[in-house]
Amino acid sequence: MSWNATPESERRGAPQIAALLTWVLPGAGHLYLGMHLQALLGFVVVQGLYLLGLQLSNGMLLEYLEPDLRGPFAGALTPEVGNLGMLVYQTRHFGFGDGQPRVWAESMRLGTWLTALSGLLNALWIAHACIEAGRRRSAPRPSSPMRLVALAWLVPGLGHVAQKRYLRGAIVFGGLLLLFVLGTLLCEGSNLDRERHFYYWAGQFLLGAPAMIAEALHGEMLVHTELPYVDCGLGMTCVAGLLNVLAMLDVLNRAEELEGPVPTAPTPQPVPSTQTGTLA
Repeated sequence: MSWNATPESERRGAPQIAALLTWVLPGAGHLYLGMHLQALLGFVVVQGLYLLGLQLSNGMLLEYLEPDLRGPFAGALTPEVGNLGMLVYQTRHFGFGDGQPRVWAESMRLGTWLTALSGLLNALWIAHACIEAGRRRSAPRPSSPMRLVALAWLVPGLGHVAQKRYLRGAIVFGGLLLLFVLGTLLCEGSNLDRERHFYYWAGQFLLGAPAMIAEALHGEMLVHTELPYVDCGLGMTCVAGLLNVLAMLDVLNRAEELEGPVPTAPTPQPVPSTQTGTLA
């Protein structure tokens, strides 16, 4: 990224500190950088989504887990870990329930989607804080590449299309969508239920709208028989989401390259004049 070449003394702040502060409390990293409006926006949106998700799901997210998977680090592989402070809050105040089976809230699916989305948005906010911390203090702030990264999550390949990299965008969209659809067919839709496959669901969540739409349409399908290829299908849908992370990083890297300083031509140096001798 372009900010890596910025001398440390000229940066707005330390990227590592900005990232850590944002991870613990959305907006704290931007507040550290003196970006008060962005700090307020991040705090309100990211925390608001998580709190709304907690209310809609009655804080029952971790009750999806089987008893043998419950532990202090149960949420480490969930999208919610992107908003670490709120995940710790949920673990301490709601935990895994009282050990007795409870009826899921009617809005359970929407609630857990919102908490997962909060974690993802804060991960993008962390990256934004890192980029801003590494830029020069006196330099004007160009448009943030995080909008393109968000598009790349929402629809695989869309970030590339926004950068006019149409062929790569089409390859990313077609390849990842095909992988997800084939995996879903092998699972007969059972992968679309977070209650059944808590951690695999976290991987396919990274595919954005295709996974969201598929879950909204077929997320409550019943399984009546043994699925011989379910493990293969789960791996395919999860890998599709993880590969989209690489696509998002590619979009971010390209955006940073385009926003980097334009090299200037070297200043021509005067050519010393040669003195010629005269014949006597």
